Amino acid sequence: MSIVEMKVPTIGESITEVTLSQWLKSDGDYIKIDEPICEFESDKATLEFPAEASGKLIFVAEEGDDLEIGALVAKIDTSVAAPASAAKSEVKVETPKEEKTNPPANTPKENYATGHPSPAAAKILREKGVDPSSVQGTGKDGRVTKEDAEKSSIKKAEPKASPAPTIQIDRSNFSRASRREKMSRMRRTIASRLVSAKNNTAMLTTFNEVDLTEIIKMRKTYQEQFVEKYGIKLGFMSLFSKACAQVLMEMPAVNAQIDGNELIYHDYADISIAISTPTGLVVPPVHNVESLKFHEIEYKIKELAGKAREGKLSLDEMKGGTFTITNGGIFGSMMSTPIINEPQSAILGMHTIQQRPMAIDGEVKIRPMMYLALSYDHRVIDGSTSVTFLVKVKKLLEDPMTLMMEL
Repeated sequence: MSIVEMKVPTIGESITEVTLSQWLKSDGDYIKIDEPICEFESDKATLEFPAEASGKLIFVAEEGDDLEIGALVAKIDTSVAAPASAAKSEVKVETPKEEKTNPPANTPKENYATGHPSPAAAKILREKGVDPSSVQGTGKDGRVTKEDAEKSSIKKAEPKASPAPTIQIDRSNFSRASRREKMSRMRRTIASRLVSAKNNTAMLTTFNEVDLTEIIKMRKTYQEQFVEKYGIKLGFMSLFSKACAQVLMEMPAVNAQIDGNELIYHDYADISIAISTPTGLVVPPVHNVESLKFHEIEYKIKELAGKAREGKLSLDEMKGGTFTITNGGIFGSMMSTPIINEPQSAILGMHTIQQRPMAIDGEVKIRPMMYLALSYDHRVIDGSTSVTFLVKVKKLLEDPMTLMMEL
């Protein structure tokens, strides 16, 4: 047996790989030397691959394979003789000299390739809606090449748009009514303060996220004992308030406020808690949070929330505050930019807790995550200070034992 290996030839300097787009012969066929056996498609052209010898064709690669230059495509067994039908077809029949005609030099031979597009050309013609028989092939033996397909300009006729149906809408039961009501005093005060805060402060917001796994675990472990001893649940708000108060004592700039050309620093943390009421948002402060115990903070928040919803907060209970916490998460807010509660210089925004995949020590784990937002007055607080504050609060909440031990 004498075998000739057919390998992907060098096509061009920049081409390192081709795709075997289709076989032009079948596995086991007897082929003649120089007869095309398959087509290669590169990023620049489609070309035929001629046989290097006559014999039996043995497939090695498959249609659709990506082949590097020099990769084995097929083998030819040259020991296999041509079948009788092929040998007979090779016998030339001489015609009388006077009947011989010489075709023009540029006239392509008529064979299976004439008028047929290459795979790349066929794809282009399908997309353009062009009939392959209408394209003059310039490739070998009249084959339609990729370039021929790209030059073709006959496009598929666009379908005619159907006229849009006319829809009659019965508007007899539609309401177009509106009403005008005077804003409540509280709503007008809130609106005025919010506009003032927006216009009179150099407000920016920085964000971070906190993993609440350990806090949730701690509350689950000790909640019953806490309720049994103090008669009230340990909530997130007291934990967040205490964490903020601890960091405020370390970073007095976040706990300061502007008064004319002076800055007022506070050695205590009066944390205002945003409470939603039927008539609007109020922010009564819990005084000296840095010195209160967790159950005392919970009692005070519950007391202020009850009075706020009943409209019984006194003016004294509404005054003051050095820092504010607002929890939009109870309404489902994922992220927001809270507005500063003047004359304070910063406000912390809590948001809804979401189970999200997180990378923990090289592994993906599902954790209860919350986005935190700190809006601050850049006139008082530098960017680095705001970021550091939020990072410190995050660390205390993610390791609540350090918060309990005031570390």
